[in-house]
Amino acid sequence: MFLGLVGEGVAASSLPGNVAWIPAAQDADIDRAFAQARRDRKPVLLYWGATWCPPCNQLKATLFNQQEFALLAQSFVAVQVDGDLPGAQKLGTRFQVRGYPTTLLLNGQGQEITRLPGEIEPDQALSILRLGLAGGRPIGQILADTRAGQSLTRNEWKSLAFYAWETDEGRLATTAERAQLLAELARRLQASLPAEGDTLTRLWLKALAAGSETSKPIAVDAGLRDRVERVLADQALARQQMDVLTGGAALIVKALAPESGPDRRALFTRMDIALQRLQADPTLSRADRVSALTERVALVRLDLGKDEMQPRLPPALLADVRETAQRMDRETTDGYERQAVITAVGSMLAQAGLWDESDALLKANLARSHSPYYLMSQLGSNARKLGRNADALRWYREAYETSVGPATRLQWGAAYLSALVDLSPKEVQSIEELAARLITQASQDSSAFYERSGRSMQRVATKLRDWNQGGRESAVLNRLRAQLTPVCARFPATDEQRANCDAVAKLI
Repeated sequence: MFLGLVGEGVAASSLPGNVAWIPAAQDADIDRAFAQARRDRKPVLLYWGATWCPPCNQLKATLFNQQEFALLAQSFVAVQVDGDLPGAQKLGTRFQVRGYPTTLLLNGQGQEITRLPGEIEPDQALSILRLGLAGGRPIGQILADTRAGQSLTRNEWKSLAFYAWETDEGRLATTAERAQLLAELARRLQASLPAEGDTLTRLWLKALAAGSETSKPIAVDAGLRDRVERVLADQALARQQMDVLTGGAALIVKALAPESGPDRRALFTRMDIALQRLQADPTLSRADRVSALTERVALVRLDLGKDEMQPRLPPALLADVRETAQRMDRETTDGYERQAVITAVGSMLAQAGLWDESDALLKANLARSHSPYYLMSQLGSNARKLGRNADALRWYREAYETSVGPATRLQWGAAYLSALVDLSPKEVQSIEELAARLITQASQDSSAFYERSGRSMQRVATKLRDWNQGGRESAVLNRLRAQLTPVCARFPATDEQRANCDAVAKLI
């Protein structure tokens, strides 16, 4: 038997606010929630997250604690899945969710009406939820209809534009297909309802950002350039597209101006001005304002190379980064919000080349964070990028040792093992001991070979295989495989985890 199964005794929800969240960790918990939804003729809102996750904490600080959200929640059955509860990773497979946070609105039959982006701001999230609650059809049906040439309502087009394509996990489109699909949707909307400006602009902006990361960027014409320019020139229009700009401004600039030169510099200037306005917008959350400033740094880095450790930023921008970091640290008092804001600020300082200041901020906040192991991982990443390998390993080890929850511990353990193999490959005993410990942990988790946990174990196996090039460490891998084989055998042949576990064992 695996340890730690959860059923009737699932702990109470840890989410803030006045919503009666139903904690779920296993299929039976979900089935009861859907039975209630069908009985009450309500849809289900399923939130998938983790305690440490910064964007999850952002949702807790800005959406879930709102009275307006609590009122809206009377119209659906709210279900929370904490990815660290034993059994929860299996639910990730059931609903095709991987990234934290993912929030799904489903009808009583389990069909997905929509999937909310993690970075969406509260007012937009509430608006999309209202659309879904007002008789919204499953998103898959809407997409199929439009691709078949059928007409959609304005609200259905809006549902497509605000759908969380980045965390779709290949349900509606693969990563490689996403940019072209979004462009196709934009063209169809433009032909059928050209007056739907905001929705159309969102589809085009998302297509641009997605395309710049693939080998097949979307074609750009004068009309699309003009559309983007209008957004950048109009503060209200930029505010409506805030989440796309603060998460993808540099990608959009790259898509419109692939090469360095006058065109890119001119577009850079206009995008930077738009981001400065968002950064100063008091109606945005602190995390969103930090994202706007971070994206300004990303714009500068477009011509510097992503591996540049000491980027030469304009003095005014550097001063802005420093002042914002100090102010956010001083002003952010809510525990949930700090987990989102401080981690974002630490990353921003590092991207700006202010490594010592990033380290100092993260270290000063270890005692204040409810999940300090996340900050420790950032400290390990900083040290590794700067070539301070001993410091990096020390932080990765401490992050793993202090991490909490079965899925999180496997994820943090895989990160530590990966760093250990890369930075200190001759530490054979330490590597074997850590790998054996992770296998033992997996043997005690009922869903260790589903979703995030399964990917963590696959990462461990792949790293060990690469470490054993030429068969130098075959004896170690043989011992680890022997330890893992009986773990795999404990899964029934019909359990998906059996095949996943066997695949991991074969990699070792």
